[in-house]
Amino acid sequence: MFGDLFEEEYSTVSNNQYGKGKKLKTKALEPPAPREFTNLSGIRNQGGTCYLNSLLQTLHFTPEFREALFSLGPEELGLFEDKDKPDAKVRIIPLQLQRLFAQLLLLDQEAASTADLTDSFGWTSNEEMRQHDVQELNRILFSALETSLVGTSGHDLIYRLYHGTIVNQIVCKECKNVSERQEDFLDLTVAVKNVSGLEDALWNMYVEEEVFDCDNLYHCGTCDRLVKAAKEEKSKPDVNLKDLQSEEEIDHPLMILKAILLEEENNLIPVDQLGQKLLKKIGISWNKKYRKQHGPLRKFLQLHSQIFLLSSDESTVRLLKNSSLQAESDFQRNDQQIFKMLPPESPGLNNSISCPHWFDINDSKVQPIREKDIEQQFQGKESAYMLFYRKSQLQRPPEARANPRYGVPCHLLNEMDAANIELQTKRAECDSANNTFELHLHLGPQYHFFNGALHPVVSQTESVWDLTFDKRKTLGDLRQSIFQLLEFWEGDMVLSVAKLVPAGLHIYQSLGGDELTLCETEIADGEDIFVWNGVEVGGVHIQTGIDCEPLLLNVLHLDTSSDGEKCCQVIESPHVFPANAEVGTVLTALAIPAGVIFINSAGCPGGEGWTAIPKEDMRKTFREQGLRNGSSILIQDSHDDNSLLTKEEKWVTSMNEIDWLHVKNLCQLESEEKQVKISATVNTMVFDIRIKAIKELKLMKELADNSCLRPIDRNGKLLCPVPDSYTLKEAELKMGSSLGLCLGKAPSSSQLFLFFAMGSDVQPGTEMEIVVEETISVRDCLKLMLKKSGLQGDAWHLRKMDWCYEAGEPLCEEDATLKELLICSGDTLLLIEGQLPPLGFLKVPIWWYQLQGPSGHWESHQDQTNCTSSWGRVWRATSSQGASGNEPAQVSLLYLGDIEISEDATLAELKSQAMTLPPFLEFGVPSPAHLRAWTVERKRPGRLLRTDRQPLREYKLGRRIEICLEPLQKGENLGPQDVLLRTQVRIPGERTYAPALDLVWNAAQGGTAGSLRQRVADFYRLPVEKIEIAKYFPEKFEWLPISSWNQQITKRKKKKKQDYLQGAPYYLKDGDTIGVKNLLIDDDDDFSTIRDDTGKEKQKQRALGRRKSQEALHEQSSYILSSAETPARPRAPETSLSIHVGSFR
Repeated sequence: MFGDLFEEEYSTVSNNQYGKGKKLKTKALEPPAPREFTNLSGIRNQGGTCYLNSLLQTLHFTPEFREALFSLGPEELGLFEDKDKPDAKVRIIPLQLQRLFAQLLLLDQEAASTADLTDSFGWTSNEEMRQHDVQELNRILFSALETSLVGTSGHDLIYRLYHGTIVNQIVCKECKNVSERQEDFLDLTVAVKNVSGLEDALWNMYVEEEVFDCDNLYHCGTCDRLVKAAKEEKSKPDVNLKDLQSEEEIDHPLMILKAILLEEENNLIPVDQLGQKLLKKIGISWNKKYRKQHGPLRKFLQLHSQIFLLSSDESTVRLLKNSSLQAESDFQRNDQQIFKMLPPESPGLNNSISCPHWFDINDSKVQPIREKDIEQQFQGKESAYMLFYRKSQLQRPPEARANPRYGVPCHLLNEMDAANIELQTKRAECDSANNTFELHLHLGPQYHFFNGALHPVVSQTESVWDLTFDKRKTLGDLRQSIFQLLEFWEGDMVLSVAKLVPAGLHIYQSLGGDELTLCETEIADGEDIFVWNGVEVGGVHIQTGIDCEPLLLNVLHLDTSSDGEKCCQVIESPHVFPANAEVGTVLTALAIPAGVIFINSAGCPGGEGWTAIPKEDMRKTFREQGLRNGSSILIQDSHDDNSLLTKEEKWVTSMNEIDWLHVKNLCQLESEEKQVKISATVNTMVFDIRIKAIKELKLMKELADNSCLRPIDRNGKLLCPVPDSYTLKEAELKMGSSLGLCLGKAPSSSQLFLFFAMGSDVQPGTEMEIVVEETISVRDCLKLMLKKSGLQGDAWHLRKMDWCYEAGEPLCEEDATLKELLICSGDTLLLIEGQLPPLGFLKVPIWWYQLQGPSGHWESHQDQTNCTSSWGRVWRATSSQGASGNEPAQVSLLYLGDIEISEDATLAELKSQAMTLPPFLEFGVPSPAHLRAWTVERKRPGRLLRTDRQPLREYKLGRRIEICLEPLQKGENLGPQDVLLRTQVRIPGERTYAPALDLVWNAAQGGTAGSLRQRVADFYRLPVEKIEIAKYFPEKFEWLPISSWNQQITKRKKKKKQDYLQGAPYYLKDGDTIGVKNLLIDDDDDFSTIRDDTGKEKQKQRALGRRKSQEALHEQSSYILSSAETPARPRAPETSLSIHVGSFR
């Protein structure tokens, strides 16, 4: 079966194959490892099930047991899928054993699992973690199998294979009367301590006579008195244990030769005399009886060197001490198994034939082992705990030889074949996943050098291409692939490792050595690769390397008024400098002739505030001064008479004396001062600042007990109050910040300050405020907010505003506390009308969607082939603005109502339930199959939902999902690679388009521009070279032509780009509009319409209006609080063994 792999010399097996070689690192999501070179499968340990694994492997390697179990079909044992049916009798334990044995025989995995089998035993995780006695398990398992197989053809399986009878006989020495008593057994227990071998142990316990005499006489019933007697035991009906040389044993040459040597002095005899004594003992010579099967006598003695020791000249032979019969036995020691594999009975995946060999099976690991190593493990020790024997005369049918599929039921063969195919697929996918990584390609021509770093010319999305690549390939392969992707590249191409830093993109090192693999170049997963010519970008020479890494620094300096005088207000502005530039270049950048530079040393241990840089250190670099991204620098003009940095004509090293805060009076009380400036340090308590502000604002002292300070953001919005016990550092308040002095106490440490508003469309200044305990439940918090806002009714729920300033997921657990739901001070909760559906259900708004023309009428949906109208009726919608003529399909949705549906319902059931809504009855849709479902995103159809039988839960729709339904003339079955497009033919000379037609494009063949052009040409029956197509971007009112004629000749090679239309820059998806021009009658290059021109003009006007509004907002009084912004997110003992069996009687 294994060829010459396991010959005794081990000439072809290297040492590292015995557990020392490299193993595949298995991750949690990786498929199980395949079988190792032994081609045998182990069994995984569940924690303490090594004793179970030993027994299962032993039974598995007993062909008679395994095949008798396989012979029981589903008609007798039942089916797995029926096990939960109340009246079904499914014999789950035999079924699980069958499946496990099939996996051990046929499944290509390193180790099988017994989890399903132990589950059928009724074992818990506690049982699986405990060690038990393997002999006890053997008896309990056999008993469970007998109970499980009652009423089947295998009811006597255990009895036939393992049952025996011990006959106890007592013979009276006087009258010769024999008294017998029979005992059944499945296994025999023998004492092996202080005996030379197994035969001696069996002889002592079951063969040797026990004599009753002297003080231990036997009472004979026949003689009716105490007499001398002899007791002996015999096995029935198989082998008489007393007659060790009868029947099958006399045929075994090992037994005969060993018996002869035991009779000799010192167990030593010349080989020639051994042959003569053999002839005398059995009446036939070695050559006539054994030579054909076992070879010459000397060769037989050599092959059994574990029992016999030949002299150097092979003239004499000695019986080794402590040797015992090494039959085809299974040793179990410390829950390991040693199996001797014979060619006719060797299960596995290999069909080659080899010599018998021993294997050491230790849970998941299966390794070959030499016979001399077995002797070292077992000889002279009491470690051989349980032995399984099998008659050597048992014959296997020829078709079973080296055939692991022999006897396995067909349904298990099919199951294992399918499992092997699935394993191969998963391993291929895992290998691909483990050996590929994502690279972010930044294209040099789409970048420019600005403000000390590289920045995209247009947008990050269009300038970066994501590429998945095999890291086992070489750098040259990567360069070649990038050449194939790019159509416009000319000249040399240099690939460099870049990183995004706060200042922008910076190039660190160029990659060289096209013969090196990407692993050898140490490129990491997600690495940013800059593709350029290695010299310049946009005509600017680029410095590379870590030495010139750009640093984004915050530079603070005094503001200059319109008349050129210095103000008291500090201006903070970001500036970018190379790390290897001198610190003095800051003065040059700010056009300050001379000055003093201070750096913030707050990050240094033991010190806080600002430190002045001596004049002699001005030539040091930023990196030498320890400055990093985000570091702050303060510039003080040395000629300023109002210098804040001089004191007693000496430079001070601390800036704490000049830190200050603005405090505004927002208590609605009259005061001479509207705001004051309070000096403070980072360690000043908020309480001290508040009290000082009350005094300087000359307000009533009573405010000390009923006021608080609230930060004001740059847009003028009041944030949540700051606790009095905080320092400025703990409150994360920067120097120069503005605070508002407001009525009311700040919340305590166990309270939350929350904003809340009604509805999802929150207008600036409409948020209300509330202080609640953090242990309050969602239900009680909702009641408080409804009461404060004057709303009534129970049909409301709460949602938390997300980071996009939109209504997030609802707070479904009404009994949970705000603290448990991680609600923090400063969060905004939204009061949304409508009750939440029960857990596991969705409340889905349903919209009606049909393509709309510019005149305000619904256009009938057109069929792809005959262009007939989908529905006869026309529904009039709100008039849309636009020019005359047909335009690219506009979107208008009609709200039909809400439905409540289970997440486990299918898409078809959702359509059916939607058809029961009253407004739906007017449309006359014949069946759910005539509806197409889309998600609603930004008031437009978003994702197309396919597969009517798929549960809604698998779509991962979320709890805020809205669905729009589109009518169809006939049912459709879109595949996963099909893309549904709206195609419109341009009417020549009119800048308008014909009504939209649906086109299904299969993108499985690469999704290229050429493929789409060919599909459109076939659809409209036009020559492919006589059409032009373009994708419409309705949010921009722009058309992007799609052309496959993008052949670009470079200085190196001729490359032809194959655009992937579902990636940048087209991002083609379901529902996109494709404009089509027939070049036979229309040679105009323009795809746009009059409505596009109008839309662009309106966008410009809106942008201009927003700019003016922002400017006006900045000019408003700083204490008029109105904002559309949302506050920043918070930082967030031994037990008996048993097997449970059902009743099958």
